[in-house]
Amino acid sequence: MHLSAIQQKYFAWDLSHKKSTGDDSRFTGVLSEARVDLNPHQVDAALFAFKSPLSKGAILADEVGLGKTIEAGIILSQSWAEHRRRILIVVPASLRNQWNLELREKFFLPSTVLVRSSYDDLIQLKKRPFEQDAIIICSYHFAAKHADEIHSTNWDLVVLDEAHKLRNVYKKNNKISKAIRNALQPYKKVLLTATPLQNNLNELYGLVSIIDGNYFSNIDNFSDEYNAVSTRDAARFGELKARLQNIIQRTLRRQVQEYVRFTKRTAMVQDFSLNPAEQELYDKVSDYLARPLLFAIPDIIRPLMAITIRKIMASSSYALSFTLNTMKHRVEEYLATGKAKRLIDALSEDDEILDEDDFDESGGMAVPEEFASVEMAEKAMKEEIRDLESYISLAKSVGEESKAKALVGALALAFQKMEKLGARRKALIFTESRRTQDYLKRYLDAHGYGGRIVCFNGTNDSPETKGIYSRWLSRHKGSDRVTGDPLIDKKQALTDYFEEEADIMIATEAGAEGINLQFCSMVSARWSSTTICRGIPRGSSSA
Repeated sequence: MHLSAIQQKYFAWDLSHKKSTGDDSRFTGVLSEARVDLNPHQVDAALFAFKSPLSKGAILADEVGLGKTIEAGIILSQSWAEHRRRILIVVPASLRNQWNLELREKFFLPSTVLVRSSYDDLIQLKKRPFEQDAIIICSYHFAAKHADEIHSTNWDLVVLDEAHKLRNVYKKNNKISKAIRNALQPYKKVLLTATPLQNNLNELYGLVSIIDGNYFSNIDNFSDEYNAVSTRDAARFGELKARLQNIIQRTLRRQVQEYVRFTKRTAMVQDFSLNPAEQELYDKVSDYLARPLLFAIPDIIRPLMAITIRKIMASSSYALSFTLNTMKHRVEEYLATGKAKRLIDALSEDDEILDEDDFDESGGMAVPEEFASVEMAEKAMKEEIRDLESYISLAKSVGEESKAKALVGALALAFQKMEKLGARRKALIFTESRRTQDYLKRYLDAHGYGGRIVCFNGTNDSPETKGIYSRWLSRHKGSDRVTGDPLIDKKQALTDYFEEEADIMIATEAGAEGINLQFCSMVSARWSSTTICRGIPRGSSSA
């Protein structure tokens, strides 16, 4: 192959600038290009991750808020710069978009999120979904489902965020963790977790075995050597600590106080009690979920779906009425046609609280074997439909929700305190349900906050949002503030509106993904409680 003079010069420069893994200056070029404000401990962690050419990986276990994502970003950038670009990032489903945006915005790295729909589209085009010219991002459930395909891909690097989800991999029945560990065993890995263990030392073994299955031999030997009793001995504890120092890097908040300023947070709690209708609804739906046989919820996803419905019920009775209505229509559809849409698909169209990657709903609705005849099954279905109709009616009759009423009082008190502290009048309310977001917007509009609220969710397609976005584009036309990517620009437009005009932002989980809300003074951590605290919401601060 003939190389031009320019190409020869480039390759000569590239070769002369390659660094060994033990050279502390190897990240210099990467750091000069990243749009992040780096702290010394983050660079140290990145250097630690692959300081040995024989290393199979590392666990970066800094305490919450110290920038493990930035540490991973440095490593990813270096790998990309060295043309080792077969990279996989496995994260909880709710963090996929956040990683996608931060890699693009902060490190200028191309990435793509793999979900069922995009995977199927690529398969239809006869392409290999895990082999693209970009960093691949997927959820834990998606990775476990496609473990064989992941195992057969020659990865240069794998990053596992919130890796403590795999800490019980040593237990016999932990299928998802085992599938992921086995699929990734040959490849270099970086595990990110602020909580490498919670209950016992065996969890440390579980995480380390993800990196290197032979590092501690096996779980029985590890348990014998380093149980709760033996590690009380200083020598045995020191031995374990020394072995872990080769594979785990952990920085504590107190170690970085000289150059990282932490926001002081003041907690406020607003008590409330359910009204009679809310309590009746809670009791009846709880009894319904405990029934031995249900047509609306497939048995295979029943445990997770029961938890999800309880989360929706805790969010608002208003949101629950839509969920129950979807369930009712599903049973009616099956009764009329003998077929029914997947429950996950039906519910996902209405809300963001569900993620299809968290559920494995295979097969359609079927009549349980417990019924002796089709007539008996049809009778049971009709009874379940009537029960669901009564729950829907009860949910709609609740009207003013106790928690919303308490929120108005909590906001008034919190805004008064902010004024005394000299803080900006900015409050962020998180909710897991887009239906609840709609309800809260209307309720707060009617109780003194009209015109001072902005909503942020996964679609951001309401008329108000479109108006804010259109005005923002006109205002910044021709400037480099407009990236040309509607997803990024719309998020920035809503963030700017919240900072400059609105007092309150009501956000779904999407509000914790890749936007800078450091100017916010107060956050309601989750709309399943009314705990409100002053400070920066987790996951919303910039690097």
